[in-house]
Amino acid sequence: MTATQWEALAGHFSYFVTIFLMIAGLFIVIARGNLIKKLVGLSIFQSSVYLLYIAPGKVIGGTAPVVSDAFKLYSNPLPHVLILTAIVVGIATLALGLALVVRIRETYGSIEEDEILALDIAADAASDR
Repeated sequence: MTATQWEALAGHFSYFVTIFLMIAGLFIVIARGNLIKKLVGLSIFQSSVYLLYIAPGKVIGGTAPVVSDAFKLYSNPLPHVLILTAIVVGIATLALGLALVVRIRETYGSIEEDEILALDIAADAASDR
């Protein structure tokens, strides 16, 4: 590869990281049965979405959108503002998920998805008798 091709790939580094985080988070959510690990996977996936929105929001050489004759190129602050809101919502959602996991642990005595489903099926079978 030539130097310009490497520079082009380096310019898209944030997208490669975004794709890696997205795949890793999705894999954790699908492959793990532990509810805490699923929440961690969702947080990783959510972080990749933050990066996906923030990466194109910064314009190289751009400044804050303050109108002045000295500046001709501006960065858009909207993606950053939206991501700040998304981070707050994500933290609240994670806290709610953790609270639900605590209640599930109190009720079923486990946070493993397979064990919870087995206990549920056993309880349904016992109630049908």
